[in-house]
Amino acid sequence: MSMIRKMRISTLSLASVLLIAGATSALTASSEADFKAAYAAAEAANKEAGALRNQWTVTAAALADAKKAADSGDFDRAVASSKEAEALARASIFQATSEKEAWKALEIR
Repeated sequence: MSMIRKMRISTLSLASVLLIAGATSALTASSEADFKAAYAAAEAANKEAGALRNQWTVTAAALADAKKAADSGDFDRAVASSKEAEALARASIFQATSEKEAWKALEIR
C-alpha cells in the first residue's frame, strides 16, 4: 500500500472517530454555556488549521450552522454543529501535519 493511500486512510479514520465522538455526546439538553464552550473550542481548532494554511470550507459551514442554530435558540443543534466543526478542524490539522513531510516519500516517475 502506498504512503499516500495509508495517509488518506488514517486521515479518514481520524475524521470518522472525531465525528462519531461528537455525535454521541451528552444526551441531556444543551445550554447556551455548552454552546459557547463548544463553539470556542471549534474556533480555536479552526484558527490552528488556518495557521497551518489548511482550513476546510466544510468547517466554516459547520461553524455558520452552529451560530445560526444558537441564534434561533436551538442549543442542542448548535453544540452538535460546533463539535462537528471542531472535529473537521482537527482532521484538517492532522492532514496538514501528516502531509508536511510525506511528500518526500513520493516517487518521481
